[in-house]
Amino acid sequence: MRVCEISGVRAQSGQNVSHSNRKTKRRFRPNLQKVRFPSEALGRQVELRVTTRALRSVQRAGGLDAFLVKADAAKLPVTAARLKRDVHKALAGS
Repeated sequence: MRVCEISGVRAQSGQNVSHSNRKTKRRFRPNLQKVRFPSEALGRQVELRVTTRALRSVQRAGGLDAFLVKADAAKLPVTAARLKRDVHKALAGS
């Protein structure tokens, strides 16, 4: 399924509109990339499918661990919420 594992962005539907104003259905798919994020708290690399927009957000926050610590768990998809919980456990244990 084409879903960003950090932001939860999915495909959207819309219409192509021609010059004569005819409308045909189309899909707007997210620009997903498979990326490996190094996690210092977990001590390993985490591979996720994320949108390029989410990738920029993670880089701006200072890495995956910093992004997940700052993010609201209620707004994260299941995959990211699990990672957030694992990062919190790892940081609390060290």
